[in-house]
Amino acid sequence: MKSLSPISLAIAASFSLATSTVTFAEQATVDNQDIEVIEVRTLRQKLDQAGRLKDVIQQTEILDALMIENKNALSLTAAINNEPGVNVSNECSMCGVKRIMLNGMKGEHTTILVDGLPTHTLISGFYAVDAIATTGVDRIEVARGAGASLIAPEAIGGTVNIITKEAYENTASFDFAKGSHDFTAMKGMATGVSEDGKTGITFIGQYDKQDQEDHDDNGVSEAPFIENLSFTTLLTQDLSDSSNVQVRLSKVQSEIFGGPVIGDKVKSIGAAIAGYDQIESEQLFVDDDVRNEYIGKPWETTEWIDTSRDEAYVKYLSELSDSTVAEFAVSYAKHEQDSFYEGIDYQAEDTMWYVRGKFDMELSDEHFITFGVDSRQEEMRSSTEALEAVEAYQSDAFDYNTAGIFFQDTWTPNDKVEIAIAMRLDQVEADFVDPEKPGTEIDETFFAPRLDLRYFHTDELTSRFSTGRGYRAPLSFFETDHGILDAELGYQIDIDSLEESVSASYSLNYDTQQLAITASVAHSEVDNLASLEETAEGVPLLTQLDESAAVTTYDITVGYNITEQFTVNLGVEKFNYDDAFKSSYAIAPVEERASIELQYEKDNLKIFWTTIWFGEKDLSEYGYEGFDKLNDPTSAKTLTGDAFSTSDLKLQYQLTEQVKLYAGVSNIFEETQIDNGDSPLFYDADGGYDVAYIYGSLHGREMYAGIEVSL
Repeated sequence: MKSLSPISLAIAASFSLATSTVTFAEQATVDNQDIEVIEVRTLRQKLDQAGRLKDVIQQTEILDALMIENKNALSLTAAINNEPGVNVSNECSMCGVKRIMLNGMKGEHTTILVDGLPTHTLISGFYAVDAIATTGVDRIEVARGAGASLIAPEAIGGTVNIITKEAYENTASFDFAKGSHDFTAMKGMATGVSEDGKTGITFIGQYDKQDQEDHDDNGVSEAPFIENLSFTTLLTQDLSDSSNVQVRLSKVQSEIFGGPVIGDKVKSIGAAIAGYDQIESEQLFVDDDVRNEYIGKPWETTEWIDTSRDEAYVKYLSELSDSTVAEFAVSYAKHEQDSFYEGIDYQAEDTMWYVRGKFDMELSDEHFITFGVDSRQEEMRSSTEALEAVEAYQSDAFDYNTAGIFFQDTWTPNDKVEIAIAMRLDQVEADFVDPEKPGTEIDETFFAPRLDLRYFHTDELTSRFSTGRGYRAPLSFFETDHGILDAELGYQIDIDSLEESVSASYSLNYDTQQLAITASVAHSEVDNLASLEETAEGVPLLTQLDESAAVTTYDITVGYNITEQFTVNLGVEKFNYDDAFKSSYAIAPVEERASIELQYEKDNLKIFWTTIWFGEKDLSEYGYEGFDKLNDPTSAKTLTGDAFSTSDLKLQYQLTEQVKLYAGVSNIFEETQIDNGDSPLFYDADGGYDVAYIYGSLHGREMYAGIEVSL
């Protein structure tokens, strides 16, 4: 049995505290029958509701718990995918690695925050994003563009901020669901408050798994086996009438296995990895055709990733006066990974510490300022036995350190105009520590200004404009390409500059009780964009583009309450990438997208339907080239990514006040790239086998049913 980490032990202890807190509060309820529910608002919650803790005014999309529930989304990626400006790109048919792309920017350009703090390391954004549970999430805030640069200048694509549900009252809930492909989900949450209302605790647990999918029955999966487990505790304590402390602890574990179908081509995950003998098969498929049965050795198409992540933060909030609030925070994250990619092992340990001191001050009725300092230190170490002896191999291990100061003035000259002017100054050091990479690759001072403007034309019509500058250190290499199939040649690194981005966006919003319309346009431009190339000898090379890369996005969303029971939401989006950006993508991103959501609710019944349409793409513009048969030019794969759509349906029935039943179908019409006759597997022009000829959906139809019990 594995020994428990300190965070795991702390979570276990907090669960005991949660139980005693809820029990104590319930006893107080019994003693006084006039009080049915204890509901409190801590100092932090009161300040938040009053707008005192807000430091941005740019357009921010909010997904609340109800919207997440309608999607039956168990993970962050499922919750935010296909929201305006958001695309979760599946970039591997073996491991299912996800990229959260905002406004058409690459997944590496998105920063994930938890309660406004970074709790993810640089490589956490590649694996285990599917393990970020939605149980216990109060809401998800998506801010697109470098406009989030006050607290996250490295988020040049934008930020995704996950807000944990705080304890307002004594509650407990449990949810269990089963479905096709051995889909299993168990979710539990309990919140408790002390009788005096000064202490609140939230305890969250979630387990989910899903089996492999092999739609063409060739013995190689197009969607992997995934198993996730997470536990989270959030404790909030009012120390006095003017001070509060929050402590959040989280443990996340995830295992992913893709490739040979378990039970068909291999007995177990362990057997697939243990079978590695360094001897390649003469043929991988019958007649060397990826559409035929797989006859190679299991390890030759196996991708396995096991990750464990510890997260923690402490936030201390103090109301220094009627006009000044101070907050001091420390966050910690440790990401450990063990993985196997078609014969290449890779282990990584990434540890991050972040500290911040921030002050919010109301100078007058017109000026509200925010200022502070922060620092981030991150150390990633990796190893691979398979590659250490390769002459051209350079380790992707790195040290990353930043120290910054920030200031923002929010000026409200009148009731119609709100202007926020912000600036950050950061000292950034990024160093690949491989002995063959002497010196520090990046040592820069970076200035990141930002401007946000909100103008109220009328009570219903609002304009927002944002522009900002940001940076990113392009450090993650091996995980950026999630295991390169020609990795036996080694790796080379040629990085010497920060990626620098300038973005601007404008949105116009019309909002009444019955109708809401938002139209927006955004443009982002990146210098020194990281790109994976090859040396003259064919060795993978992480380098940077000489030319600037740009993307422009347009979107319109409409929400209309037809009746009190029936709501319709519509969306249309267009993404324009220039040639430089297109050359940097491993998988062709979304170019056109339209959506319709229908929600009907009457009495105890709720019905939710959604259809997403994706437009056609010219795959040649993204460098696609592949063949179904080895060394057979007549078997060239398509260079047109056909338009397609997927539809989901969910039914929910409130059986009693405490019991809710639900059932649904995802991808009702089983619209997948594979069912339309095109496998993501292919041979390249040099005869190399690869697994990422992806342009459509890889997940098929999934039926599920569940029950939720609330106390």
